[in-house]
Amino acid sequence: MISTAIAIAGGAICLAILLTLYRLAVGPDATDRVLALDTLVIETIALIVLGGIAYGTAMYFEAALLFAMVGFVTTVAFCKFLLRGNVIE
Repeated sequence: MISTAIAIAGGAICLAILLTLYRLAVGPDATDRVLALDTLVIETIALIVLGGIAYGTAMYFEAALLFAMVGFVTTVAFCKFLLRGNVIE
């Protein structure tokens, strides 16, 4: 039963990734592309957590936490760059 749920969730996340990649390629603005990159980070975290559930190990959850922290910092850096033109003042 859990394997069926994991397969359905994996398919849904992969579909979401494809739609987000479309938004990343076609996005009319740079802000839309930054938002698409942030969404890709969230979807990748979901795939990592799904892999942790499928394999039954906690190592994937720690990797997801690290990836979330790096994703947050890069999103903030992209936004600062778009607003001010530089990241470090």
